[in-house]
Parts: sequence; C-alpha cells; structure tokens
Amino acid sequence: MNKTIVIIGSGFSSLSASCYLAKWGYDVSVYEKNSTLGGRAGQLKKKGFTFDLGPSWYWMPDIFDKFFADFGKKTSDYYDLEKLSPAYKIFFSDDTITIGDCMEKICKEFERIEQGSSTHLKGFINKAQKNYDIAINKVVLKPGLSPFELVTKDTITKVDQFFKTISSEVRKKFKNPKLIATLEFPVLFLGAKPSKTPSFYSFMNFADFGLGTWHPKGGMYEIIKAMHDLAKELGVKFHTNMPAEKIRVTDGKAVGIITENNIAIDADIVLSGADYHHTETLLDNKFRQYSEKYWAQKTFAPSSLLFYVGFDRKLKNVEHHNLFFDTDFEQHTYDIYDNPKWPKEPLFYANFPSITDESMAPSGCETGFFLVPIAPGLEDTPELREQYFDLIMQRFETRSGDKVKENILFHDSFCVNDFIDKYNSYKGNAYGMANTLSQTAFLRPNLKSKKVKDLYFTGQLTVPGPGVPPSLISGKLVSELIVKKN
Repeated sequence: MNKTIVIIGSGFSSLSASCYLAKWGYDVSVYEKNSTLGGRAGQLKKKGFTFDLGPSWYWMPDIFDKFFADFGKKTSDYYDLEKLSPAYKIFFSDDTITIGDCMEKICKEFERIEQGSSTHLKGFINKAQKNYDIAINKVVLKPGLSPFELVTKDTITKVDQFFKTISSEVRKKFKNPKLIATLEFPVLFLGAKPSKTPSFYSFMNFADFGLGTWHPKGGMYEIIKAMHDLAKELGVKFHTNMPAEKIRVTDGKAVGIITENNIAIDADIVLSGADYHHTETLLDNKFRQYSEKYWAQKTFAPSSLLFYVGFDRKLKNVEHHNLFFDTDFEQHTYDIYDNPKWPKEPLFYANFPSITDESMAPSGCETGFFLVPIAPGLEDTPELREQYFDLIMQRFETRSGDKVKENILFHDSFCVNDFIDKYNSYKGNAYGMANTLSQTAFLRPNLKSKKVKDLYFTGQLTVPGPGVPPSLISGKLVSELIVKKN
C-alpha cells in the first residue's frame, strides 16, 4: 500500500511537491484554506478584467521548462509564452531607461546613459552568467542540510563573492546612479537590500538581461492551472475551503491533520507549503523548532501594498512592466529594513499585462497592477491605502505624462492585513525570508522537522528562498528528501 501524504497549502512549492511525490508513487492529497488554489499566486476577475494577485514577473524560463520536462511535458503543453520586447521600462525623475530583449539593445541604452559602460556591463553579465550556472545547477539543488553543501570545486573559487555585496560590486564599475539602480533592482526579488545581498547573487542580473522577461498568455495564474492539471493527471487529490487547524502528532510522529470543523485526516507524512511560522503554530509548543524570538530576529522580505485597477481606455507612454525609481532608492529601503515605517516618497512598480495580452482586459481598456514595497508588520488601514493610491496615481500621471484618474473604473487593494488573513503570512510579508548571507542555504529554516518525525516543510521561508522559480525547486527538494528518508 502506498504511503499517504497530506500537503497543507497549494502555492507553487506545494503543487510542485505534489507532482513529484505522486509521480514517485505516493498517495497525495492537498488541503487549501481558501476557495481557490495557488496560494499567493491568485487571480482576480472583475468586470472583464483579469488580474494576477501576486507574482507578475516570469523570469528564469529554464526552471519552468525543467519542471515540466521532469514529467515528460513541455510548458507549451499547458500555456503560451511570449518574450517581452522591451522587457521593462524604468522611470527616473529626469529620464527613462528601457531594457530591451537582448544584450545588444541593453548595451546601447547603457552607453546612452554613461559612455563606456557597455564594456563593464558585458563583463558583469558574463560573470553573472557563470554564477547562474553554478547557482541553478549546483547550489539551489541542495536541501540545506549542511554547510558542506556549499563547498564544491565551483563554489570554492567564488567564496569571496559570498562576502562582498551586490551593491559594492556594481558601484566599482558603474558611477551613474540610474545604471546602479537598474543593476541593483533584480536582487530585490531575493527580498533584501543590495547592500546586504552577497555578490554571488548577481546571477539574478543574468536572469534579467540574459534570459529575458516573459509573459504567459492569460497571466501568471496559467502556471498554477497548468501545475494543477498536471497534478490531477498524476492522481493528486485537492480539497479547497479546508484549512488545517492542527498537525496531529503521536509518539513524536506526524500522523495527519485536523481541519476546520474538527475533521481528522490521517497521513503517513505531513508536508506544509503554508507559511513556515504559521505551520509551527499548528503544533504543540514542545514540537516547534523555532521560537518567536527566532522569527523576530530574522530579516524578512518586504510586504506590499497592491492595487488592482481597471482603466476604461488604453494607456500611453508605458510598457508591460514599469519601475518608478523617481525618488530616493536608499531612503525607501531604509524605511523598509532599518526604520520600518510607511515611506513618504515610495518607489513603486506598475504592470499592464493587457498591453501584451488583450485577453486580460475588455476591448479598448487596460488592466493595471501597482505595487508599493513596504516593511512587514506596518499598520494597515483603509485610510492609509487610499492616501497611497492617490499619491501613486499622482506620481504615475506626472512621470508618464498620461492623465488617467478620470479613466479609473474601479480599484481594489491588498496589503498587510490581507496577507495575514488570506495566507497566514508572518507579519504580512509578501515574499518570505530575505536571502542575506546569514539566511542562505543551510542557514534557512529546515525542510525537515528536527522534532517531529515525518513532518516536512517547503516554500519561500526554507531553501532555496523567495520567488516563483525557487518555489518550484523547493517542492522538488523536499520531495527528494521525503523519498530518501522513506
């Protein structure tokens, strides 16, 4: 008889694990607290508009390809991809930078800003590509059980890059603040300040400039649908509107969960893809690995104030992805990490997928997604949300030169309180735990519980870290660990 596995949550890492475990012969059931699957990668449909509620950047297409290839499939079996040209646009107070879909275009744009910078850029990206190969094919494929996982013939020659920062490396070669901001931007996906992120993580710059930015037709939720379809093909069973209220432990072993309405579910193994901190609260104190003090001392990735906006016309002067870096980058990061508070002049991101994909908005309209990074744990009120919506719309109009306020059909918001309520997110963080030097690889929370047998974890608070591609990898890593231990 096959061993039964209960998976808590249905985000990317949970779906990934469910597919691998089902493929390897386990009887897998997924229990999701919300009415729809996908965790933070949800979807909103309203008045003909389609919004991705969470992740909106499709980077590292090779990771998605590898995932589906592990099951004899292709991404094209489930959804259509389009490489964005340009990849994105950055608005500064006095200029804009457009990142093209190839290095030739990007080098030309860098030269326009700073003469001679393209030579430095080529060298920087060449180094980043080598780091990417080591990171994706070696480092991130380790389960984070031992510091010796990082010691290989490849990483030993890169050890200095774990003690230098992205910020210091970029500033050695580039002097123009716009180019510095452009090169420091990708590591924000790792959840930490560039000045706190090891320079080895420059592989994110290769993911950006080398591999490009893509769009799955219909939005990022198409990936969730694809993984759900694959999991069902493999025999995985799904249960929505069934939050886990307790992880059952007998004689030091996980034996199942108790869901809402006191329903007991038996299992040989329990795997949680839900928020790690929240998952441990489902255990009695004696079975928890990490104290509240532990979590409080960790550096978490930012939370976000998100707006989903329907416009009744097409917008001008913007691209699919847009970054508004027209205020002080350092001050905003200070307000997130060093002195947590609502920023006075926030940077923000604006995404208009209907520019690329007409299916995501009614004819002649535009789907808008706006994101303001903020510190986790901040006060979150309707008044603050509206204050920042007005501020963002004013700045958007000023920088884009497009008057849009009168064209807004509706706007919905999502912030700290929603991350906590909908996803049980620790302090309402949006991306998990930051990948700083002291929170890398084996220094992150464990995939396997040290106190409860047959209890495992996956997702962005454990290895490899935050982001969609790492979540796919996390699901595979924990599955391999389960197979090895069972």
